[in-house]
Amino acid sequence: MKKELKKTDSKLKIIPLGGLELVGMNITVFEYEDSIIVVDCGLSFPEEDMYGIDLVIPDVTYLKENVSKIKGFMITHGHEDHIGALPYVLKEFNVPIYATKLTMGIIEHRLEEHGLLHTTKRKVIKFGNAVSFNHFRVEFIKTNHSIVDASALAIYTPVGIVVHTGDFKVDYTPVFGDAIDLQRFAELGKKGVLALMCDSTNAERPGFTQSEKTVGRTFDLLFEEHKNTRIIIATFASNVDRVQQIINSAEKFGRKVVVEGRSMVNVIETAIKLGFLQIPDNTLIEIEQLKNFPEEKTVIITTGSQGESMAALSRMAGDIHKKISIGPKDTVIFSSHPIPGNEKAVTNVINDLLLKGADVIFQDVHVSGHACQEEIKLIYSLVQPKYAIPIHGEYKHLKAQAKVVNQLGIEKEDIFILHSGDVLELNSDSAQVTGKVPVGTIFVDGLGVGDVGNVVLRDRRNLAEDGILIIVLAMDMFDNHVIAGPDIVSRGFVYVKEADGLMEEARASVNEALAYCTAKKITDWGKIKGTIKDSLSEFVWKKTKRRPIIVPIIMEI
Repeated sequence: MKKELKKTDSKLKIIPLGGLELVGMNITVFEYEDSIIVVDCGLSFPEEDMYGIDLVIPDVTYLKENVSKIKGFMITHGHEDHIGALPYVLKEFNVPIYATKLTMGIIEHRLEEHGLLHTTKRKVIKFGNAVSFNHFRVEFIKTNHSIVDASALAIYTPVGIVVHTGDFKVDYTPVFGDAIDLQRFAELGKKGVLALMCDSTNAERPGFTQSEKTVGRTFDLLFEEHKNTRIIIATFASNVDRVQQIINSAEKFGRKVVVEGRSMVNVIETAIKLGFLQIPDNTLIEIEQLKNFPEEKTVIITTGSQGESMAALSRMAGDIHKKISIGPKDTVIFSSHPIPGNEKAVTNVINDLLLKGADVIFQDVHVSGHACQEEIKLIYSLVQPKYAIPIHGEYKHLKAQAKVVNQLGIEKEDIFILHSGDVLELNSDSAQVTGKVPVGTIFVDGLGVGDVGNVVLRDRRNLAEDGILIIVLAMDMFDNHVIAGPDIVSRGFVYVKEADGLMEEARASVNEALAYCTAKKITDWGKIKGTIKDSLSEFVWKKTKRRPIIVPIIMEI
Protein backbone atom coordinates (compact mmCIF):
# COMPACT_ATOMS: atom_id res chain seq x y z
CA MET A 1 0.00 0.00 0.00
CA LYS A 2 3.01 2.30 0.25
CA LYS A 3 3.89 4.89 -2.35
CA GLU A 4 6.95 7.12 -2.63
CA LEU A 5 6.32 10.78 -1.81
CA LYS A 6 8.54 13.79 -2.38
CA LYS A 7 11.02 14.60 0.38
CA THR A 8 11.37 17.79 2.40
CA ASP A 9 13.38 18.78 5.49
CA SER A 10 10.53 20.18 7.62
CA LYS A 11 7.91 17.94 9.16
CA LEU A 12 4.14 18.08 9.35
CA LYS A 13 2.74 18.03 12.88
CA ILE A 14 -0.66 16.46 13.56
CA ILE A 15 -1.92 17.31 17.04
CA PRO A 16 -5.35 16.14 18.26
CA LEU A 17 -6.53 18.50 21.00
CA GLY A 18 -9.65 16.36 21.59
CA GLY A 19 -11.87 13.70 20.04
CA LEU A 20 -9.75 10.73 21.10
CA GLU A 21 -10.57 8.51 24.08
CA LEU A 22 -14.16 9.78 23.85
CA VAL A 23 -16.98 10.33 21.36
CA GLY A 24 -17.16 14.11 21.05
CA MET A 25 -15.06 17.28 21.37
CA ASN A 26 -13.31 16.74 18.04
CA ILE A 27 -10.53 19.18 17.19
CA THR A 28 -7.25 18.48 15.38
CA VAL A 29 -4.33 20.78 14.59
CA PHE A 30 -2.22 20.48 11.41
CA GLU A 31 0.98 22.50 11.65
CA TYR A 32 3.76 23.02 9.15
CA GLU A 33 6.45 25.63 9.89
CA ASP A 34 4.59 28.96 10.32
CA SER A 35 1.12 27.72 9.30
CA ILE A 36 -1.67 26.02 11.23
CA ILE A 37 -5.07 24.81 10.08
CA VAL A 38 -7.59 23.36 12.52
CA VAL A 39 -10.07 20.63 11.57
CA ASP A 40 -13.36 20.86 13.52
CA CYS A 41 -13.98 22.45 16.90
CA GLY A 42 -16.54 20.43 18.83
CA LEU A 43 -17.92 20.06 22.31
CA SER A 44 -18.96 17.07 24.39
CA PHE A 45 -21.81 16.73 26.82
CA PRO A 46 -21.32 16.37 30.58
CA GLU A 47 -21.09 13.02 32.29
CA GLU A 48 -23.37 12.12 35.19
CA ASP A 49 -20.86 13.22 37.85
CA MET A 50 -20.34 16.68 36.31
CA TYR A 51 -22.97 18.34 38.48
CA GLY A 52 -24.41 21.54 37.02
CA ILE A 53 -22.15 21.50 33.96
CA ASP A 54 -23.93 22.29 30.68
CA LEU A 55 -21.20 21.67 28.10
CA VAL A 56 -17.57 20.56 27.92
CA ILE A 57 -15.22 22.24 25.44
CA PRO A 58 -11.55 21.60 24.64
CA ASP A 59 -8.66 23.48 26.19
CA VAL A 60 -7.14 25.41 23.26
CA THR A 61 -4.13 26.83 25.10
CA TYR A 62 -1.85 25.55 22.32
CA LEU A 63 -3.82 27.48 19.71
CA LYS A 64 -3.82 30.66 21.82
CA GLU A 65 -0.04 30.41 22.10
CA ASN A 66 0.27 30.04 18.32
CA VAL A 67 -2.60 32.25 17.18
CA SER A 68 -0.46 34.14 14.63
CA LYS A 69 0.03 30.88 12.69
CA ILE A 70 -3.65 29.91 12.43
CA LYS A 71 -5.13 30.22 8.95
CA GLY A 72 -8.62 28.95 9.71
CA PHE A 73 -11.02 26.28 10.93
CA MET A 74 -11.95 23.58 8.38
CA ILE A 75 -15.29 22.07 9.46
CA THR A 76 -16.31 18.61 8.23
CA HIS A 77 -20.03 18.73 9.19
CA GLY A 78 -22.62 20.39 11.40
CA HIS A 79 -22.88 18.13 14.45
CA GLU A 80 -22.32 19.68 17.88
CA ASP A 81 -19.33 17.42 18.58
CA HIS A 82 -17.63 19.06 15.58
CA ILE A 83 -18.87 22.70 15.69
CA GLY A 84 -20.23 23.29 19.20
CA ALA A 85 -17.11 24.86 20.72
CA LEU A 86 -16.59 27.36 17.89
CA PRO A 87 -18.43 30.29 19.55
CA TYR A 88 -16.43 29.86 22.77
CA VAL A 89 -13.08 29.52 21.02
CA LEU A 90 -13.76 32.42 18.64
CA LYS A 91 -14.23 34.70 21.64
CA GLU A 92 -10.60 33.91 22.53
CA PHE A 93 -9.23 34.52 19.04
CA ASN A 94 -10.99 35.23 15.78
CA VAL A 95 -9.96 33.28 12.68
CA PRO A 96 -11.89 32.40 9.49
CA ILE A 97 -14.21 29.39 9.16
CA TYR A 98 -14.45 27.22 6.02
CA ALA A 99 -17.36 24.78 5.57
CA THR A 100 -19.98 23.54 3.14
CA LYS A 101 -23.38 25.22 2.75
CA LEU A 102 -25.60 23.59 5.38
CA THR A 103 -22.73 23.22 7.85
CA MET A 104 -22.06 26.95 7.57
CA GLY A 105 -25.76 27.72 7.96
CA ILE A 106 -25.87 25.85 11.27
CA ILE A 107 -22.61 27.49 12.41
CA GLU A 108 -23.98 30.94 11.57
CA HIS A 109 -26.98 30.31 13.79
CA ARG A 110 -24.63 29.50 16.69
CA LEU A 111 -22.50 32.57 16.00
CA GLU A 112 -25.57 34.80 15.93
CA GLU A 113 -26.66 33.51 19.35
CA HIS A 114 -23.24 34.50 20.73
CA GLY A 115 -23.06 37.88 18.96
CA LEU A 116 -20.16 36.78 16.73
CA LEU A 117 -21.83 36.59 13.32
CA HIS A 118 -20.67 39.96 12.01
CA THR A 119 -17.14 39.73 13.36
CA THR A 120 -16.30 36.23 12.08
CA LYS A 121 -15.00 35.71 8.55
CA ARG A 122 -16.74 32.79 6.83
CA LYS A 123 -16.40 31.08 3.47
CA VAL A 124 -18.71 28.43 2.01
CA ILE A 125 -16.82 25.77 0.03
CA LYS A 126 -18.40 23.53 -2.60
CA PHE A 127 -17.54 19.85 -2.86
CA GLY A 128 -14.56 19.34 -5.13
CA ASN A 129 -13.24 22.83 -4.46
CA ALA A 130 -10.21 23.68 -2.34
CA VAL A 131 -8.93 26.55 -0.25
CA SER A 132 -5.20 27.40 -0.21
CA PHE A 133 -2.93 28.79 2.49
CA ASN A 134 0.86 29.18 2.89
CA HIS A 135 1.76 25.51 3.12
CA PHE A 136 -1.66 23.90 2.93
CA ARG A 137 -4.36 23.29 0.38
CA VAL A 138 -7.58 21.76 1.69
CA GLU A 139 -10.05 20.04 -0.65
CA PHE A 140 -13.61 19.25 0.47
CA ILE A 141 -14.86 15.81 -0.65
CA LYS A 142 -18.49 14.66 -0.62
CA THR A 143 -19.32 11.95 1.96
CA ASN A 144 -22.48 10.59 3.61
CA HIS A 145 -23.37 10.87 7.27
CA SER A 146 -26.43 11.31 9.48
CA ILE A 147 -26.45 15.00 8.56
CA VAL A 148 -26.49 16.41 5.03
CA ASP A 149 -23.44 18.15 3.54
CA ALA A 150 -20.79 16.14 5.40
CA SER A 151 -17.24 16.35 4.04
CA ALA A 152 -13.98 14.52 4.05
CA LEU A 153 -10.86 16.64 3.67
CA ALA A 154 -7.83 16.07 1.48
CA ILE A 155 -5.09 18.15 3.10
CA TYR A 156 -2.21 18.79 0.69
CA THR A 157 1.06 19.55 2.51
CA PRO A 158 4.72 19.81 1.44
CA VAL A 159 5.35 16.31 2.84
CA GLY A 160 2.34 14.62 1.23
CA ILE A 161 -1.44 14.32 1.27
CA VAL A 162 -3.35 13.60 4.47
CA VAL A 163 -6.96 12.45 4.06
CA HIS A 164 -9.34 13.13 6.96
CA THR A 165 -12.66 11.30 6.51
CA GLY A 166 -14.65 13.28 9.08
CA ASP A 167 -17.63 11.26 10.29
CA PHE A 168 -18.83 9.18 7.36
CA LYS A 169 -20.54 6.10 6.01
CA VAL A 170 -20.95 4.78 2.47
CA ASP A 171 -24.57 5.33 1.44
CA TYR A 172 -25.32 4.51 -2.20
CA THR A 173 -28.94 5.67 -1.85
CA PRO A 174 -28.88 8.82 0.30
CA VAL A 175 -32.12 10.65 1.02
CA PHE A 176 -30.75 13.97 -0.23
CA GLY A 177 -27.94 14.66 -2.67
CA ASP A 178 -25.29 12.36 -4.09
CA ALA A 179 -23.57 9.28 -2.77
CA ILE A 180 -20.08 9.53 -1.27
CA ASP A 181 -17.46 10.46 -3.89
CA LEU A 182 -15.54 7.18 -3.88
CA GLN A 183 -13.96 8.08 -7.21
CA ARG A 184 -12.15 11.02 -5.63
CA PHE A 185 -10.81 8.83 -2.83
CA ALA A 186 -9.46 6.44 -5.47
CA GLU A 187 -7.87 9.28 -7.43
CA LEU A 188 -6.12 10.50 -4.28
CA GLY A 189 -4.91 6.95 -3.65
CA LYS A 190 -3.31 6.88 -7.10
CA LYS A 191 -1.54 10.20 -6.40
CA GLY A 192 -0.10 8.77 -3.17
CA VAL A 193 -1.48 9.49 0.29
CA LEU A 194 0.83 9.94 3.25
CA ALA A 195 -1.74 9.27 5.99
CA LEU A 196 -5.43 8.46 6.38
CA MET A 197 -7.33 9.67 9.45
CA CYS A 198 -10.47 7.54 9.47
CA ASP A 199 -13.67 7.54 11.57
CA SER A 200 -13.56 4.67 14.12
CA THR A 201 -16.99 4.91 15.78
CA ASN A 202 -18.34 1.66 14.30
CA ALA A 203 -15.00 -0.09 13.83
CA GLU A 204 -16.12 -2.92 16.12
CA ARG A 205 -19.14 -3.71 13.91
CA PRO A 206 -18.72 -6.10 10.98
CA GLY A 207 -20.40 -5.57 7.61
CA PHE A 208 -21.86 -2.38 6.16
CA THR A 209 -24.01 0.35 7.72
CA GLN A 210 -27.52 0.36 6.27
CA SER A 211 -28.70 3.17 4.01
CA GLU A 212 -30.68 5.99 5.61
CA LYS A 213 -33.52 5.18 3.20
CA THR A 214 -34.23 1.92 5.06
CA VAL A 215 -35.55 4.05 7.94
CA GLY A 216 -38.06 5.67 5.56
CA ARG A 217 -39.55 2.26 4.77
CA THR A 218 -39.76 1.50 8.49
CA PHE A 219 -41.63 4.77 9.09
CA ASP A 220 -44.17 3.87 6.38
CA LEU A 221 -44.82 0.53 8.08
CA LEU A 222 -45.19 2.17 11.52
CA PHE A 223 -47.53 4.87 10.18
CA GLU A 224 -49.65 2.14 8.55
CA GLU A 225 -49.70 0.12 11.78
CA HIS A 226 -50.62 3.07 14.04
CA LYS A 227 -53.30 4.81 12.00
CA ASN A 228 -55.49 5.49 15.03
CA THR A 229 -52.96 7.18 17.34
CA ARG A 230 -50.99 10.39 17.38
CA ILE A 231 -47.35 9.72 16.50
CA ILE A 232 -44.50 11.42 18.34
CA ILE A 233 -40.99 10.82 16.95
CA ALA A 234 -37.84 11.74 18.86
CA THR A 235 -34.64 12.03 16.88
CA PHE A 236 -31.45 14.10 16.68
CA ALA A 237 -32.16 17.72 15.76
CA SER A 238 -29.42 17.70 13.14
CA ASN A 239 -30.61 14.59 11.28
CA VAL A 240 -32.21 16.47 8.40
CA ASP A 241 -32.57 13.32 6.27
CA ARG A 242 -34.49 11.60 9.07
CA VAL A 243 -36.81 14.59 9.38
CA GLN A 244 -37.35 14.55 5.60
CA GLN A 245 -38.41 10.92 5.72
CA ILE A 246 -40.80 11.52 8.61
CA ILE A 247 -42.38 14.36 6.64
CA ASN A 248 -42.61 12.13 3.54
CA SER A 249 -44.45 9.46 5.52
CA ALA A 250 -46.69 12.05 7.18
CA GLU A 251 -47.74 13.43 3.79
CA LYS A 252 -48.35 9.92 2.46
CA PHE A 253 -50.72 9.18 5.36
CA GLY A 254 -52.40 12.60 5.44
CA ARG A 255 -50.92 13.82 8.70
CA LYS A 256 -49.93 17.34 9.76
CA VAL A 257 -46.45 17.82 11.26
CA VAL A 258 -45.41 19.84 14.30
CA VAL A 259 -41.72 20.44 15.05
CA GLU A 260 -40.98 20.86 18.76
CA GLY A 261 -37.70 21.65 20.55
CA ARG A 262 -35.60 24.76 20.03
CA SER A 263 -32.59 23.04 18.44
CA MET A 264 -34.87 21.04 16.12
CA VAL A 265 -36.71 24.18 15.00
CA ASN A 266 -33.43 26.05 14.39
CA VAL A 267 -31.85 23.30 12.26
CA ILE A 268 -35.01 22.68 10.24
CA GLU A 269 -35.46 26.41 9.56
CA THR A 270 -31.86 26.57 8.32
CA ALA A 271 -32.27 23.42 6.18
CA ILE A 272 -35.48 24.73 4.57
CA LYS A 273 -33.94 28.12 3.86
CA LEU A 274 -30.88 26.53 2.19
CA GLY A 275 -32.91 24.01 0.19
CA PHE A 276 -31.86 20.82 2.02
CA LEU A 277 -35.40 19.99 3.20
CA GLN A 278 -38.41 19.70 0.91
CA ILE A 279 -41.71 20.18 2.74
CA PRO A 280 -45.04 19.98 0.87
CA ASP A 281 -47.38 22.95 1.28
CA ASN A 282 -49.72 22.91 4.29
CA THR A 283 -47.87 20.01 5.96
CA LEU A 284 -46.12 21.92 8.75
CA ILE A 285 -48.33 23.51 11.41
CA GLU A 286 -47.63 25.47 14.58
CA ILE A 287 -47.96 23.69 17.92
CA GLU A 288 -50.93 25.91 18.82
CA GLN A 289 -52.83 24.48 15.82
CA LEU A 290 -52.71 20.88 17.11
CA LYS A 291 -56.11 21.26 18.73
CA ASN A 292 -57.65 22.00 15.30
CA PHE A 293 -56.87 18.49 13.98
CA PRO A 294 -57.77 14.97 15.11
CA GLU A 295 -54.88 13.46 17.10
CA GLU A 296 -54.56 10.52 14.68
CA LYS A 297 -53.93 13.02 11.87
CA THR A 298 -50.87 14.62 13.49
CA VAL A 299 -47.16 13.86 13.91
CA ILE A 300 -44.84 15.60 16.37
CA ILE A 301 -41.11 15.59 15.60
CA THR A 302 -39.25 16.40 18.79
CA THR A 303 -35.87 16.60 20.50
CA GLY A 304 -35.10 14.46 23.54
CA SER A 305 -34.09 11.14 22.00
CA GLN A 306 -31.13 11.00 24.41
CA GLY A 307 -33.17 11.56 27.57
CA GLU A 308 -31.90 15.12 28.05
CA SER A 309 -33.68 16.50 31.11
CA MET A 310 -34.84 19.77 29.55
CA ALA A 311 -35.51 18.51 26.02
CA ALA A 312 -39.09 18.57 24.74
CA LEU A 313 -39.79 14.82 25.02
CA SER A 314 -38.48 14.65 28.60
CA ARG A 315 -40.76 17.53 29.54
CA MET A 316 -43.72 15.74 27.91
CA ALA A 317 -42.87 12.54 29.78
CA GLY A 318 -42.58 14.45 33.06
CA ASP A 319 -45.89 16.32 32.61
CA ILE A 320 -44.14 19.70 32.57
CA HIS A 321 -44.59 20.53 28.87
CA LYS A 322 -46.94 23.50 28.57
CA LYS A 323 -48.68 22.44 25.36
CA ILE A 324 -48.42 18.66 24.90
CA SER A 325 -49.64 15.91 27.24
CA ILE A 326 -48.88 12.24 26.67
CA GLY A 327 -51.63 9.62 26.97
CA PRO A 328 -52.82 6.18 25.86
CA LYS A 329 -53.65 7.47 22.37
CA ASP A 330 -49.99 8.28 21.65
CA THR A 331 -47.32 6.22 19.89
CA VAL A 332 -43.82 7.44 20.75
CA ILE A 333 -40.97 6.38 18.45
CA PHE A 334 -37.31 6.75 19.42
CA SER A 335 -35.49 7.15 16.10
CA SER A 336 -31.99 6.98 17.58
CA HIS A 337 -29.69 4.81 19.66
CA PRO A 338 -28.57 6.05 23.08
CA ILE A 339 -25.11 7.61 23.02
CA PRO A 340 -22.83 5.70 25.47
CA GLY A 341 -23.55 7.07 28.94
CA ASN A 342 -27.12 8.15 28.13
CA GLU A 343 -28.74 4.72 28.44
CA LYS A 344 -30.13 5.29 31.94
CA ALA A 345 -31.63 8.70 31.07
CA VAL A 346 -33.30 7.27 27.95
CA THR A 347 -34.69 4.31 29.93
CA ASN A 348 -36.14 6.69 32.54
CA VAL A 349 -37.98 8.65 29.83
CA ILE A 350 -39.28 5.42 28.23
CA ASN A 351 -40.59 4.24 31.61
CA ASP A 352 -42.34 7.58 32.22
CA LEU A 353 -43.99 7.38 28.79
CA LEU A 354 -45.12 3.78 29.35
CA LEU A 355 -46.60 4.72 32.74
CA LYS A 356 -48.76 7.27 30.93
CA GLY A 357 -50.13 4.53 28.72
CA ALA A 358 -48.26 5.48 25.55
CA ASP A 359 -47.05 2.83 23.10
CA VAL A 360 -43.24 3.23 22.92
CA ILE A 361 -41.17 1.92 20.00
CA PHE A 362 -37.40 2.07 20.34
CA GLN A 363 -36.06 -0.71 18.12
CA ASP A 364 -35.28 -0.87 14.39
CA VAL A 365 -36.10 2.80 13.73
CA HIS A 366 -32.54 4.03 13.39
CA VAL A 367 -29.45 3.47 11.29
CA SER A 368 -26.01 4.73 12.18
CA GLY A 369 -24.24 7.53 10.38
CA HIS A 370 -20.83 5.88 10.81
CA ALA A 371 -18.93 3.35 8.72
CA CYS A 372 -18.74 -0.29 9.76
CA GLN A 373 -15.71 -2.52 9.11
CA GLU A 374 -16.34 -3.22 5.40
CA GLU A 375 -16.71 0.50 4.62
CA ILE A 376 -13.53 1.25 6.56
CA LYS A 377 -11.76 -1.42 4.50
CA LEU A 378 -13.16 0.10 1.30
CA ILE A 379 -11.82 3.57 2.10
CA TYR A 380 -8.39 2.23 3.05
CA SER A 381 -8.27 0.12 -0.11
CA LEU A 382 -9.07 3.15 -2.26
CA VAL A 383 -6.78 5.63 -0.50
CA GLN A 384 -3.84 3.24 0.10
CA PRO A 385 -2.17 5.39 2.77
CA LYS A 386 1.37 4.95 4.00
CA TYR A 387 0.29 5.60 7.59
CA ALA A 388 -3.03 4.91 9.36
CA ILE A 389 -4.30 7.22 12.12
CA PRO A 390 -7.64 6.02 13.57
CA ILE A 391 -9.74 8.92 14.89
CA HIS A 392 -13.12 9.68 16.43
CA GLY A 393 -13.91 7.27 19.22
CA GLU A 394 -13.00 5.76 22.53
CA TYR A 395 -9.74 3.83 22.82
CA LYS A 396 -11.51 0.52 22.13
CA HIS A 397 -12.86 1.92 18.83
CA LEU A 398 -9.42 3.12 17.76
CA LYS A 399 -7.92 -0.28 18.60
CA ALA A 400 -10.68 -2.03 16.65
CA GLN A 401 -9.85 0.03 13.55
CA ALA A 402 -6.15 -0.66 13.99
CA LYS A 403 -6.93 -4.38 13.95
CA VAL A 404 -8.99 -4.04 10.74
CA VAL A 405 -6.27 -1.95 9.08
CA ASN A 406 -3.57 -4.43 10.03
CA GLN A 407 -5.56 -7.16 8.28
CA LEU A 408 -5.36 -5.06 5.11
CA GLY A 409 -1.58 -5.22 5.12
CA ILE A 410 -0.55 -1.99 6.86
CA GLU A 411 2.18 -2.85 9.37
CA LYS A 412 1.58 -2.22 13.07
CA GLU A 413 4.46 0.27 13.21
CA ASP A 414 2.68 2.37 10.56
CA ILE A 415 -0.57 2.55 12.56
CA PHE A 416 -0.67 5.37 15.12
CA ILE A 417 -3.24 5.29 17.91
CA LEU A 418 -2.85 8.76 19.34
CA HIS A 419 -3.94 10.33 22.62
CA SER A 420 -5.21 13.89 22.90
CA GLY A 421 -2.19 16.19 23.05
CA ASP A 422 0.21 13.86 21.21
CA VAL A 423 2.40 15.52 18.59
CA LEU A 424 2.78 13.22 15.58
CA GLU A 425 5.52 14.43 13.24
CA LEU A 426 5.55 13.12 9.68
CA ASN A 427 7.54 13.54 6.50
CA SER A 428 7.57 11.45 3.35
CA ASP A 429 9.50 8.56 4.89
CA SER A 430 9.02 8.68 8.67
CA ALA A 431 6.40 9.26 11.34
CA GLN A 432 6.74 9.32 15.12
CA VAL A 433 5.18 10.83 18.22
CA THR A 434 7.71 13.39 19.44
CA GLY A 435 5.99 15.05 22.39
CA LYS A 436 2.81 16.42 23.94
CA VAL A 437 1.05 19.77 24.14
CA PRO A 438 -1.31 20.96 26.92
CA VAL A 439 -4.83 19.56 26.53
CA GLY A 440 -7.82 19.22 28.78
CA THR A 441 -11.42 20.19 29.22
CA ILE A 442 -13.09 23.50 29.98
CA PHE A 443 -16.48 23.37 31.70
CA VAL A 444 -19.32 25.65 30.62
CA ASP A 445 -21.85 26.34 33.38
CA GLY A 446 -24.50 28.88 32.44
CA LEU A 447 -22.68 32.02 31.34
CA GLY A 448 -19.46 30.94 33.02
CA VAL A 449 -16.76 29.44 30.81
CA GLY A 450 -13.86 27.88 32.71
CA ASP A 451 -14.79 29.31 36.11
CA VAL A 452 -15.80 25.83 37.27
CA GLY A 453 -12.63 23.79 37.54
CA ASN A 454 -11.80 20.40 39.00
CA VAL A 455 -11.74 21.75 42.57
CA VAL A 456 -15.27 23.19 42.27
CA LEU A 457 -16.46 19.99 40.58
CA ARG A 458 -14.93 17.93 43.39
CA ASP A 459 -16.79 20.06 45.94
CA ARG A 460 -20.04 19.56 44.01
CA ARG A 461 -19.49 15.80 44.03
CA ASN A 462 -18.80 15.89 47.78
CA LEU A 463 -21.93 17.97 48.33
CA ALA A 464 -23.97 15.51 46.29
CA GLU A 465 -22.55 12.48 48.10
CA ASP A 466 -22.22 13.63 51.73
CA GLY A 467 -23.69 17.15 52.06
CA ILE A 468 -22.34 20.10 54.04
CA LEU A 469 -22.01 21.18 57.66
CA ILE A 470 -21.69 24.90 58.41
CA ILE A 471 -20.40 25.91 61.86
CA VAL A 472 -21.25 29.49 62.84
CA LEU A 473 -19.89 31.26 65.93
CA ALA A 474 -19.20 34.81 67.08
CA MET A 475 -15.91 35.74 68.78
CA ASP A 476 -14.70 38.81 70.56
CA MET A 477 -12.14 40.59 68.37
CA PHE A 478 -9.96 41.52 71.34
CA ASP A 479 -9.61 38.40 73.47
CA ASN A 480 -11.01 35.70 71.16
CA HIS A 481 -13.59 34.36 73.60
CA VAL A 482 -16.77 32.91 72.13
CA ILE A 483 -19.74 35.28 72.45
CA ALA A 484 -22.36 33.20 70.60
CA GLY A 485 -22.55 29.70 69.19
CA PRO A 486 -21.33 27.41 67.92
CA ASP A 487 -24.43 26.69 65.84
CA ILE A 488 -24.33 23.90 63.26
CA VAL A 489 -26.34 24.00 60.05
CA SER A 490 -26.73 20.75 58.08
CA ARG A 491 -27.63 20.57 54.39
CA GLY A 492 -27.68 17.19 52.65
CA PHE A 493 -25.91 15.51 55.59
CA VAL A 494 -28.62 14.61 58.13
CA TYR A 495 -32.13 15.86 58.84
CA VAL A 496 -31.42 17.89 61.98
CA LYS A 497 -34.81 17.36 63.67
CA GLU A 498 -34.28 13.60 63.63
CA ALA A 499 -30.61 13.73 64.67
CA ASP A 500 -30.60 15.86 67.82
CA GLY A 501 -28.19 13.55 69.65
CA LEU A 502 -25.67 13.53 66.79
CA MET A 503 -25.78 17.33 66.42
CA GLU A 504 -25.29 17.83 70.16
CA GLU A 505 -22.23 15.58 70.08
CA ALA A 506 -20.96 17.47 67.01
CA ARG A 507 -21.39 20.76 68.87
CA ALA A 508 -19.44 19.31 71.80
CA SER A 509 -16.67 18.31 69.37
CA VAL A 510 -16.48 21.90 68.12
CA ASN A 511 -16.36 23.22 71.72
CA GLU A 512 -13.50 20.83 72.49
CA ALA A 513 -11.60 22.21 69.47
CA LEU A 514 -12.22 25.78 70.70
CA ALA A 515 -11.06 24.86 74.20
CA TYR A 516 -7.89 23.34 72.73
CA CYS A 517 -7.21 26.59 70.82
CA THR A 518 -7.71 28.64 73.98
CA ALA A 519 -5.38 26.39 76.00
CA LYS A 520 -2.71 26.58 73.31
CA LYS A 521 -3.22 30.36 73.00
CA ILE A 522 -4.00 30.04 69.28
CA THR A 523 -5.30 33.42 68.11
CA ASP A 524 -4.98 33.12 64.35
CA TRP A 525 -8.54 32.64 63.04
CA GLY A 526 -7.32 30.58 60.09
CA LYS A 527 -5.75 28.07 62.49
CA ILE A 528 -8.87 28.08 64.70
CA LYS A 529 -11.04 27.26 61.66
CA GLY A 530 -8.62 24.49 60.64
CA THR A 531 -8.71 22.96 64.13
CA ILE A 532 -12.54 23.04 64.19
CA LYS A 533 -12.68 21.47 60.73
CA ASP A 534 -10.22 18.67 61.59
CA SER A 535 -11.90 17.85 64.90
CA LEU A 536 -15.44 17.78 63.48
CA SER A 537 -14.37 15.86 60.37
CA GLU A 538 -12.79 13.13 62.52
CA PHE A 539 -15.87 12.97 64.77
CA VAL A 540 -18.34 12.75 61.85
CA TRP A 541 -16.31 10.02 60.11
CA LYS A 542 -16.20 7.90 63.28
CA LYS A 543 -19.95 8.29 63.85
CA THR A 544 -21.33 8.09 60.28
CA LYS A 545 -18.52 7.02 57.89
CA ARG A 546 -19.38 10.12 55.81
CA ARG A 547 -17.20 13.04 54.75
CA PRO A 548 -19.39 16.13 54.38
CA ILE A 549 -17.86 19.46 53.41
CA ILE A 550 -17.24 21.35 56.66
CA VAL A 551 -17.27 25.15 56.56
CA PRO A 552 -16.49 27.05 59.81
CA ILE A 553 -17.65 30.69 59.81
CA ILE A 554 -16.37 33.03 62.53
CA MET A 555 -18.05 36.41 62.95
CA GLU A 556 -16.07 39.22 64.53
CA ILE A 557 -17.82 41.13 67.34
